[in-house]
Amino acid sequence: MMVETRIKPYREQVAEAERRAEQTRVYRRNQVFGVLLVAAAILTWWLVHTSPKGVFPPGWWRP
Repeated sequence: MMVETRIKPYREQVAEAERRAEQTRVYRRNQVFGVLLVAAAILTWWLVHTSPKGVFPPGWWRP
């Protein structure tokens, strides 16, 4: 990989920084979406594999 050693114009530096910031934002958004998806899958698996009495014990709706 060849490293660019020239001094870049200011506008080019700013454009690169903005592109990098946008890529980071999208990457973080995708990470959060992925974590939420995994959490939903775990919750769904837990609800399917537990007994109804474990989720809703008798009398849970009455104070």
